[in-house]
Amino acid sequence: MKTNYKLQGTPNSPVLIFSNSLGSEMMMWDELVPYMLPYFRILQYDTRGHGGSETPAGKYTIEMLGEDVIDLMDDLKIETAYYCGLSMGGLIGQWLGLNHPERFEKIVLSNTGAKIGDNERWNTRIDTITKQGMQSIVNETMERWFTDDFRKQSPKRVAETKAMFLRNNPTGYTSCCAAIRDADFREKVQNISVETLIITGDEDPVTNVEQAEYLANKIPFAHLKVLHARHLSSTEVPKEYAQVLLDFLVGDTNYTRGMHVRRTVLGNAYVDKANEKINSFNTDFQSFITNYAWGEIWTRPHLSKHSRSMITLAMLIAMNRKPEFKLHLRAAINNGVTVTEIKEILLQSAVYCGVPAANEAFAAAQELFKEMGIVYENT
Repeated sequence: MKTNYKLQGTPNSPVLIFSNSLGSEMMMWDELVPYMLPYFRILQYDTRGHGGSETPAGKYTIEMLGEDVIDLMDDLKIETAYYCGLSMGGLIGQWLGLNHPERFEKIVLSNTGAKIGDNERWNTRIDTITKQGMQSIVNETMERWFTDDFRKQSPKRVAETKAMFLRNNPTGYTSCCAAIRDADFREKVQNISVETLIITGDEDPVTNVEQAEYLANKIPFAHLKVLHARHLSSTEVPKEYAQVLLDFLVGDTNYTRGMHVRRTVLGNAYVDKANEKINSFNTDFQSFITNYAWGEIWTRPHLSKHSRSMITLAMLIAMNRKPEFKLHLRAAINNGVTVTEIKEILLQSAVYCGVPAANEAFAAAQELFKEMGIVYENT
């Protein structure tokens, strides 16, 4: 099956997979992505029957939707990942945690339940959509998804979400309704061994706080967070939602977040070596670097790590700091900066920083390329 997906972020970062709710496309996560990109490669995808993914004929099950995730990971050569799924995506996450725990570092189950709704509810919805189309339930869906205040204060975002819902293929939507109807993990969730975060909204009428507490109490290594939102909490409070994710997936201090980013940019070997050299004289300086440079600046969502690497290289060329330049040149490669881009930075620096500084940088770059076995002649 062809799965529509988007993978973005620097190649040295761990992967975070976002899985959509019923009736949504991967765009539902777009507000969160800038906050998460300093820490992860972000994999968004459309569930089968949704968005740009195929809508195969026949019965859908949560097992089938879970296997689609594993197949996508295999196709992209992603051995392990972090996972965040909302509503239907949360059911998929439960199946993944039960059947492929070795593939996931941590799992987030958002606005979901071990069992969502009953057969009558889902059969009625399937019948309504089949006869009357998506338009017949779009308004009540927006009311379930968003609080009254959000619908009043963010009409543009609600309109975008409404248009997304109306783009649904009725066949794909109803097939996923049947998959949710038939899914019941109430007797199984206690076997999930992956550390798990449960998120819900205090006004969520679909998967309420009681259902979230059930999951948190049953899953052995589970934590619970309740946000002020309804069902699409990630869209309603994206900044707060992102911070909750980062607290759980990375850490809740500048130091732990900074160390995470420092390792993805500079590499574990370099950071481990630097940590081995920490002593009573330099410990405050090392803490300052991790907390401020990496935990405060490199984690800001407004510039990509790719852009920050290129800016850093240009400044180090101007200051003619060869050891730091080589360190951040290696980091830039970790952040996906190409040899061609590096060459252009060096050429630009010759104009604005001077030929001697650029000459030193060219020599340092070629030394590093040789050390790393990088061929650059035809770039």
